[in-house]
Amino acid sequence: MVEEKKPQASKDDVLNPKTAAEKLTKKKAKDEQDELSEEDQQLVSELEMIVERLKEPSVEIHHSALNNLANIIRSTASSMTSVPKPLKYLKAHYETLAGLYDQWQDNQNKIALASILSLLGMAYDKDGKRDCLKYRLLAGLANGSISEWGHEYVRHLAMEIGLEYHTMVEQEQDTEYLSEVALSAVSFFFEHNAEVDAVDLLEELNRHELVVDYVTKETFERVCLYMISCSPLLAPPTDMGYLSTARAIYRKFGKPSQCLPLSIRLGRTDLIREDWESCGTRLEKAQLAFIMARQQVHMPELIEEDDDELLACMNNADLSKHYLNLARQLELLEPKAPEDIYKSHLENTNVDMTLDSARHNLASTFVNAFVNAGYGTDKLMTASTDGSEWIYKNKDLGMLSASASLGMIMLWDADVGLNQIDKYQHISDNSIKAGAILAIGMLTSSVHDETDSAKALLSEYITEEDSPAIVKLAAISGIGIAYAGTNREDILDLLLPVVGDTGITIDLSSIAALSAGMVCIGSGNGDVSTVILQAMMERMDSELNHKYARFMALGLSLLYLGTQDTFDTIQETLKAVTHPIGKQASTLMQVCAYAGTGNVLEVQKMLHICAEHLGEKEDQLPQAFAVIGVGLISMGEGIGSEMSLRTFDHLMHYGEPFVRRAVPLAIALVCASNPLVGVLDTLNKFSHDNDKAVASSAIFAMGVVGAGTNNARLAQLLRQLAAYYHKDADLLFIVRIAQGLLHMGKGTMTINPYHHDRSLLSHTALAGLLIPIVAMTNAEKLIMTDSHFLLYYLVRAMYPRFLITFNEELESISASVRVGQAVDAVGQVGRPKTITGFQAHETPVLLAHSERAELATDKYIPLTNVLEGFVILKKNPDYVENEEEGL
Repeated sequence: MVEEKKPQASKDDVLNPKTAAEKLTKKKAKDEQDELSEEDQQLVSELEMIVERLKEPSVEIHHSALNNLANIIRSTASSMTSVPKPLKYLKAHYETLAGLYDQWQDNQNKIALASILSLLGMAYDKDGKRDCLKYRLLAGLANGSISEWGHEYVRHLAMEIGLEYHTMVEQEQDTEYLSEVALSAVSFFFEHNAEVDAVDLLEELNRHELVVDYVTKETFERVCLYMISCSPLLAPPTDMGYLSTARAIYRKFGKPSQCLPLSIRLGRTDLIREDWESCGTRLEKAQLAFIMARQQVHMPELIEEDDDELLACMNNADLSKHYLNLARQLELLEPKAPEDIYKSHLENTNVDMTLDSARHNLASTFVNAFVNAGYGTDKLMTASTDGSEWIYKNKDLGMLSASASLGMIMLWDADVGLNQIDKYQHISDNSIKAGAILAIGMLTSSVHDETDSAKALLSEYITEEDSPAIVKLAAISGIGIAYAGTNREDILDLLLPVVGDTGITIDLSSIAALSAGMVCIGSGNGDVSTVILQAMMERMDSELNHKYARFMALGLSLLYLGTQDTFDTIQETLKAVTHPIGKQASTLMQVCAYAGTGNVLEVQKMLHICAEHLGEKEDQLPQAFAVIGVGLISMGEGIGSEMSLRTFDHLMHYGEPFVRRAVPLAIALVCASNPLVGVLDTLNKFSHDNDKAVASSAIFAMGVVGAGTNNARLAQLLRQLAAYYHKDADLLFIVRIAQGLLHMGKGTMTINPYHHDRSLLSHTALAGLLIPIVAMTNAEKLIMTDSHFLLYYLVRAMYPRFLITFNEELESISASVRVGQAVDAVGQVGRPKTITGFQAHETPVLLAHSERAELATDKYIPLTNVLEGFVILKKNPDYVENEEEGL
């Protein structure tokens, strides 16, 4: 059988691609022509006839032809699933119509043609000339003409407006000519429920503040939610500008409880005062006082002198009472012993036989303190009239931690707590006395005591020269914990002389610097930073090598927490410090300044420090701080947090030893009180590492990640680790600490510094979390030896994760709520649900890290949009009792 020869491509087709392409285009056009239906062929002919009529000189014919063309386009543009056919078939005539526009005289027909060309320019603008915008500007905006071609047209026009604006700005030319058409587009977007597009367009023009003029009662919530969610993704100062605009919108519609969190994020006390004064009722002021108390913003001057009830709200005075009431309803008042947490019978080993009793008792002291925190009773310290029996089962500084644990057990209850602690203040043993003094500072953490008991009782131990060093150290720590975030001058007057005194030991000076940093946290106080810098420069290198010196650097850094780029002068001064502490402080300051911002550039800088290969004699601590910094910077932003976890995996595989040791600590910061399954698996893997420092960091991180959650899976992992490390006293001690953290407050607390639906970062809580983590960078010489009391700084981060509702008389009431996983509803159409997988409960209830609550009844109206912490409900005047029962 003879094969039939296939036709070969001509030489021109092979060698000349242009010729081949032309032939292909012609063939495709011919095929399309053949495929046209009779209806489409008629439309093509009609369009060609209209174009021919437009070429004629008669103005009347032009008017009729343009009306016909516009009607044809409009009538076929109703489908959103395909390109309108007139646009498709007018492609061949686009250049012709543009040429006609240039030839015509100025009249109404020319404007109408420009409007049609603007629409065609959306599809056929090849060279980036922005014809859609060009012809829209030429056509003008008469009679709402911008809306005649529909939503997709206006969106494309908005995009071209943004591109044109940036081009003009780069060329330093005037952009005012774009304002009218841009604002018309914004108005169109708001009229057609596309508020997100409107905000984006105004942002392109750097005019986002104009949003305030366009929002309505129906749209303002969605607009504000979008702007607040965008803020972390924008560069300064636009990010703060978005928050200011959102606040202005809330003010316009009389929502002080929604303004206040934004004023706090902006760091403006004048705006907080404005929000307070804008409250129409006393109840609204009470709700604001609750929010301020949670954030530790204390401004008693706002409250009238005789209003003790409002002052109590702002002071968090009843926190202990409500917490115990919650515990009573959840049947948690029965104190727990450390053994109830360890469940040693499940560990398959007799740990008590292998661990020296003093070390075991010290671990039990911390577990007992964390588990019974805030309950006022326990089985070790308060079980008998004389709790000193347990104290004497500890050695040396273990006795300090034992007597200090009373401060945590009596947390937030100053009246009862001070009586319990008083008997240990006058004991001759300095360690026990020091513990009692530290307990006083812990007792008033997160609550403001009107009698100023912490200052009254602790100041004498700081100022007296003959005070034993350990007592003075405890007093300085206690006063830092008690007055964190207050910016009080009288407290600084106590601390700064100690910071600058080179005649005392470096540990006292460093802890004083740390306390001063906590008192003025995030304030950028120049006087305090000057004193700390001076102390660094005057100290000898041998002193700055001390294990406590890092806390001097941390104290300096806390002054600039969240301030971003306001520390350049201090950074330059630190370069003059020749000792490695200069670089340590510089790195710490950088990460603290950008804490929670999600700033990608700063994260990259930290990763660059992590990637450096240092010599044996070079200080590696800055690398550890840089790793912690990656977690600290990215912790406030969801996507950034996920990316950081991936980055930590790489650092763990390829990093230097010091970098690897800090990775679990950074993970702990990102996921505090949020035990994600993947994170627990990762940390469990690290906890079996050959490097003891990595293992100890990972075990501690497991405790922080699960803090206050009672997570059953994590409890099992920790029991397995206790059995695995039963012969290693140091690591077993850390396992016990982690177990105590996991069951903190019997599962009712959190140490995550974010609250108010994870929108507000508490600086004082973050400091409380950061100090033990920095201490863990040298756990062997600090936490595992004589400085275990540093773990008590966590008390600043501890807070109940409850929702308690009040009536209009500020009495606790039970209300029906739905609690479920929070859903991101930003930018979604309509009114989407904000929670999923919910369950109905009666308040008070506990909220997990990623959970959100909403009222399940119309009987009440909440005075804040975020149901978390203390929430006041007022009765709904429009509520009908039978209406809900009939549903």
